[in-house]
Amino acid sequence: MTVAIVLHRADGAPVSTSFRKAAFGKDDPFAQHREMAWEGPGSMIAGRTSFVGELDVPSFPHIETIVVVEGELTLTAPGSAPLVLGPQAGAVIGCGTALRIHAAEPVRFSFCATACERPRPGLVPLRADADFKPSAPPPAETLLCPAPQCRSDNAFTDEATQYLAGTWDSTPYHRIVRPHRVNEFMHLLAGSVRFAAPDGSVLSVGTGDALFVPQGAPVGWESSDRVAKFYVVQSVQA
Repeated sequence: MTVAIVLHRADGAPVSTSFRKAAFGKDDPFAQHREMAWEGPGSMIAGRTSFVGELDVPSFPHIETIVVVEGELTLTAPGSAPLVLGPQAGAVIGCGTALRIHAAEPVRFSFCATACERPRPGLVPLRADADFKPSAPPPAETLLCPAPQCRSDNAFTDEATQYLAGTWDSTPYHRIVRPHRVNEFMHLLAGSVRFAAPDGSVLSVGTGDALFVPQGAPVGWESSDRVAKFYVVQSVQA
């Protein structure tokens, strides 16, 4: 049973996920390069992209989080210093952002994006050494262990689309299989996780891997070391 969609393996191993080439709307700057693995309610998508070249985008048409897994990508907004992203680095591009996108050599990145109706311009880097603050652990009734210590740094919020992105970490914990409360993109920065399905199967992911868990997917969590991740979450009305 598939409870999480693997977008990238850090060791270069192929993934069983089915990708389809498709643009995200008529003005998608990555239209020729985008590979979607998931598209669902709330107009959210997740997948991977391979790109080389240069693009000048007068107004970015949606909100998109990207995390580079191979190569180097430079993003430049007017009046700001270039943001250079290498492997394990990410950024959120706000809707309406004027942007130059440059890759001198082929670059690959995972992405999670959502449509937007009104501008929310800005270019926000995601940092592994984030400004962590304590955050709520999973509900006590879902835990099979003592409550972990969780921290997060929510770097980007768009209330209109309920799209949040940032960095999170936690001490080890074990949680029951239950419906996932949000759509969630994850790129692991440290540690490893075993995601359990209702049929007893387990998906193991580790540092450098990227995945997506749809809202409502029945999934458990078990980690035995500190886990840190970039995340994107979006709540969707049932």
